[in-house]
Amino acid sequence: MATNTNIQWYPGHMTKARRMMEESIKLIDIVVELVDARVPYSSKNPDIDALANGKARLILLNKSDLADPEQTKAWKKWYEAQGFFAATINSRNTGDARGVTNLIQEACKEIIERNARKGIKNRPIRAMIVGIPNVGKSTFINSFAGRAAAKTGNTPGVTKGKQWIRLNKNVELLDTPGILWPKFEDQEVGKKLAYIGSIRDEVLDASDLAYSFLEYLREEYPENLIKRYALTELTPTIAMMDQIGKARGCLKAGAEIDYDKTAAVILDDFRKGALGRITLERPSEGL
Repeated sequence: MATNTNIQWYPGHMTKARRMMEESIKLIDIVVELVDARVPYSSKNPDIDALANGKARLILLNKSDLADPEQTKAWKKWYEAQGFFAATINSRNTGDARGVTNLIQEACKEIIERNARKGIKNRPIRAMIVGIPNVGKSTFINSFAGRAAAKTGNTPGVTKGKQWIRLNKNVELLDTPGILWPKFEDQEVGKKLAYIGSIRDEVLDASDLAYSFLEYLREEYPENLIKRYALTELTPTIAMMDQIGKARGCLKAGAEIDYDKTAAVILDDFRKGALGRITLERPSEGL
């Protein structure tokens, strides 16, 4: 089975979204970037660093309930060492989301104090919420606000334009559409984003993607595979796909394995957490 999936995905609406963010940045005190805790490096948009230059920064490692907890702790420390404020959250947990208010105010302490010296009182902190598609921004905002303030969905591209959301007397949020960057220099980054569903499945070879994903799990999380798919042993990857396909009834006429359906089962299991808590990259990998 070929595994040379080449991933490039930058629809035209992302160009418009980036331009809108560039125009809005002058209104902002802090840029809050959500990353996926399962791929905390690959899901961070490198273009945001240039866009947010000179602004306070907060990294939220979202979907931490789906990620390897030890690796999530390591990534939080790694980002803090890079000079970011950082927190681990599950955006569906209202308590996690609302706890971010204190971090935003801590990160903007100098701005608040400067406003106070100028006699400016009760001006809310303005935060821009950014993140790649499907990282959970809208769910986070709704949990943060305690109401359905933003549209949500489990596919990339639900948020189409910017919207200001007044959370409380202390914080206003500017929601933005999820954007990727024009070219993945490292194809491994593209694959990891495809694993978590930040790139639409229609543009990918699903069977190749699932094959490379299983290759990684065989090395790093073999127990998760054995438990989820009731395997007696770790066979070569293609044989494992055959086993999973047969067990899940992913068959064509003549009992031939339907690899696309098998791939969909495997990737869906990962995305919804059925394979256990998994992180696909380490701070120690020399990033």
